[in-house]
Amino acid sequence: MEQIAPPVLVVGWAPDGALRILDQRRLPAALEMRDLHTVDEVADAIRTLAVRGAPAIGVAAAIGLAAATRGRAAADIEAAAATLRSTRPTAVNLGWALDRMLAVARAHATAPAPARDQALRDEAERIRAEDAAMCRAIGELGAPLIEDGMRVLTHCNAGALATAGIGTALAPVYVAHARGARVQVWADETRPLLQGARLTAWELAQAGIPVTVLADNMAASLMARGEVDLVLVGADRIAANGDTANKVGTYGLAVLAKHHGIPFVVCAPWSTVDPRTPDGAAIVIEQRAADEVTHLAGTRVAAEGAATYNPAFDVTPHTLITRIVTDRGVFAPPYVLGPNPDVLPPPV
Repeated sequence: MEQIAPPVLVVGWAPDGALRILDQRRLPAALEMRDLHTVDEVADAIRTLAVRGAPAIGVAAAIGLAAATRGRAAADIEAAAATLRSTRPTAVNLGWALDRMLAVARAHATAPAPARDQALRDEAERIRAEDAAMCRAIGELGAPLIEDGMRVLTHCNAGALATAGIGTALAPVYVAHARGARVQVWADETRPLLQGARLTAWELAQAGIPVTVLADNMAASLMARGEVDLVLVGADRIAANGDTANKVGTYGLAVLAKHHGIPFVVCAPWSTVDPRTPDGAAIVIEQRAADEVTHLAGTRVAAEGAATYNPAFDVTPHTLITRIVTDRGVFAPPYVLGPNPDVLPPPV
């Protein structure tokens, strides 16, 4: 199996046992690592998108919880987990990782603090390692969808910068590229925070994969010209029926892809599937601050007095999704991903 290394450490351990993250607010202008020692620091980093992407958020929360509660009482661990859980409501990986950490903490509630600390650190490391492995599995399973010479459109950043590995939606691109396939990526800039222009373009350029940035409203004309062969996107939550929440603007791409007969593929780890959420209508959509829309790089670009609408995500109905690629298999409609998370539908 080819060795494919992420361009940079995104989330992991500092030498002193703290949470170390790449501050993605600073890219592409600066490559800045930050070590976070307290629950409030970790919560702020997640809330302000210093660390972002559903898988990376889950890993950061796990490591952050283990690091920030060393030597603390069981009640403090519960309170810290509640603080972290409240930072971003849409991404299911955050709650999934914290639930795993709390299960370990509760199992060691009466153990000496050093033993509990070590158990939490071990679980957080398992979550980190599993995420890297899940990314590679998604890449392996999704790579056959990418033929030599394909032009792939993606939205936001679902690459290495969103995970502890080689990404989700971009993982098949990395694997196909490593095996010699010629792949060109179209990267939506992704307003209002420009994750496509700042992050996806940066990491693909680092990997030597041809990437072209376009404004979000240019995707339709690009598809009409026949210059898109495949759309690959990530997901922050997948409902039991296959409805998918992802960065706002994804739904519009799915509609456009359907109209133009272009396969629309969602790539996400199985931990992103939420069998307790029956459909997209039940997904809580995070609403973010107005200044993300009214300002660009600190400069006001919207008229004073204008109201704003700023959901972080939108929901793509399962009827618009051609395939869902997870680390447990590639699934085709009709999607039945719950209610029992241990019972899988037959993959493609």
